[in-house]
Amino acid sequence: MIKKAIDFLSEVRVEIKKVTWPSKKEAIGGTGVVLFTVFLMSIFLGLVDSLLAMIVENLLKV
Repeated sequence: MIKKAIDFLSEVRVEIKKVTWPSKKEAIGGTGVVLFTVFLMSIFLGLVDSLLAMIVENLLKV
């Protein structure tokens, strides 16, 4: 069992060396895109939620 764990960790080390890590500039750019997208989606979903709440409220008044 310990042999399998050691083999697994050795393979993980080999695979990690194959990874192409992003530069600092790329990481910051990607983070900016994600934050901007989350911001836009939160506004959109907030507007949809408000609209649906008004529709349901008007339906329940009847």
